Amino acid sequence: MKAKKPSQSLTILTDLVLPGETNPLDSLFGGELLARMDRACSIAAQRHSQSIVVTASVNHVAFNKAVPVGSVVTIQAKVSRAFRTSMEVYIDVWTECLKTGDKEKVNEGIYTFVAVDEHGTPKLVPPIQPETPLEKERFEAALRRKQLSLVLSGRMNPKEATELKKLFD
Repeated sequence: MKAKKPSQSLTILTDLVLPGETNPLDSLFGGELLARMDRACSIAAQRHSQSIVVTASVNHVAFNKAVPVGSVVTIQAKVSRAFRTSMEVYIDVWTECLKTGDKEKVNEGIYTFVAVDEHGTPKLVPPIQPETPLEKERFEAALRRKQLSLVLSGRMNPKEATELKKLFD
């Protein structure tokens, strides 16, 4: 299977935060943002795998700043690493104030998707060939995150987590 570049999976969703999507503090509901992030990640994973994908896990989400009503929200997602049948997708969330034009990164997340066939059976995905320094950094870190997840779930012996062990050697 031929490797793909992370840029080939890049998905950008831009939308406006409306009053009906906010909490009593006039900020976007966290669950609403999670749903938008999941959709962007799903599209990125489908672009990479050219397959149906299912969300396997939400590995990390950081709600660093509130997203106020009236803001323009842009979600950028792309595959950071592909494993056998799964893909890690990294998401950056930006806001834009239409009055000033100021843009600010407010949130980020990491999701894992599995490619499946029409029967729901996992299928192989192409590897990733990172190009930029940030893509390479996220690619390398993805293996450590996967090993940590496997160790914590009891599916990997900590002694076999070679990439994690390197952090402490």
